[in-house]
Amino acid sequence: MPTEVLEFLLKRDRRILIAATIALTVVAWLYLLWIAQDMPGMDMPGMDMSEAMAPMARVWTLADFTFMFLMWGIMMIGMMTPSAAPIILIYARVARQSAQAGKPLAATGWFAVGYLASWTAFSLLATIAQGLLERAALLTPMMEVSSDRFGGAVLIIAGLYQFTALKNTCLSHCQSPFNFIQSHGGFKRGTWAPIELGLRHGFYCMGCCWALMALLFVVGVMNIIWIAAIATYILLEKVLPRGNVVPRAAGTGLVMAGFWLLLR
Repeated sequence: MPTEVLEFLLKRDRRILIAATIALTVVAWLYLLWIAQDMPGMDMPGMDMSEAMAPMARVWTLADFTFMFLMWGIMMIGMMTPSAAPIILIYARVARQSAQAGKPLAATGWFAVGYLASWTAFSLLATIAQGLLERAALLTPMMEVSSDRFGGAVLIIAGLYQFTALKNTCLSHCQSPFNFIQSHGGFKRGTWAPIELGLRHGFYCMGCCWALMALLFVVGVMNIIWIAAIATYILLEKVLPRGNVVPRAAGTGLVMAGFWLLLR
């Protein structure tokens, strides 16, 4: 790469990275909105409307599984990329300083690849879970909960998880991105180092957010309003300097909503 081009990119890396993050998020959300336009008649390959209207067990085809996996994967990109922006920007800043000092790190994109790879793994698990729930007739092919008892149980479990030590530990790593990097070996050279760091950060984010993602099985996997609400909450949970107050307040509300759903 010519020196002039490299200097241009280094001076504007923050702007370029922010623009790329926004573009990735926007594209993901446009895809979700496009898919959601067909709700409640969103067909998977091979599904007719008579199947979609009843909570009946139905064996997915490979095309069904691939379609749902891609949907979950793109959904996770749209939901989680904004909340990962702070740590990505920190890595980019240090990478720029290292390059200027003659000790370049791997491109910031490798960190993002590792982070999004962890959520791709989560998307695979979520797709499997959705297929099993539909098979058990707890979730309709329309991706909506078919049992108040099941929905209430999910809400209560998600609410109680907000009070656990695991939630607190994972959230603390997500709320302090620079400390997270330093506690996991710091900034290392080589391509695999940022990928591994991104994977680790992604897994901590999964530990922090998996119960919130499970709420989509209750409110509707493709309910755009709730997808946006959960994504916004996840971002606020990570950036607000409130410690554990925010998740515990949310946990209390989820438990109360769960009992209401069970008893109504």
